[in-house]
Amino acid sequence: MKPRVNLRLDATLLAQVEAAALERRTTKTDILEDALRCYFDPDRSRPLEDRLMQRMDRFERRMGRLSWAVDLSVELVSQFVLYWLTRTDPIPEADRQMAHALGQRRFDHFINQVAGKVGRRRTLVQESLRWEDPDPE
Repeated sequence: MKPRVNLRLDATLLAQVEAAALERRTTKTDILEDALRCYFDPDRSRPLEDRLMQRMDRFERRMGRLSWAVDLSVELVSQFVLYWLTRTDPIPEADRQMAHALGQRRFDHFINQVAGKVGRRRTLVQESLRWEDPDPE
């Protein structure tokens, strides 16, 4: 049970609290408690600029991790393509149709693997390399 407190409010302020309570389908007590929590919040005394800078710093760190992951992905794909282009011998004309069919089956398998990973939201890094924090710094 909460202790009871009697307050004296200006009539216009009370009307605003009552209207907000009806609009949000809550009690006047809940609205006043939220207002008091906000008033006594320790971050309230910090300047807005400091609070924004803290959030921007966190955002910058997340963007750095994302940038690192994109760079890693591009490098992996580019190395694979470079290796494939420099190491694959040309296919004789007689074997091209069979090689094309094999390539199509491999491509379909590859796309199904990627779709499965994306659907489960489990990446190769998470499953194989077990990297917890991809922060390069």
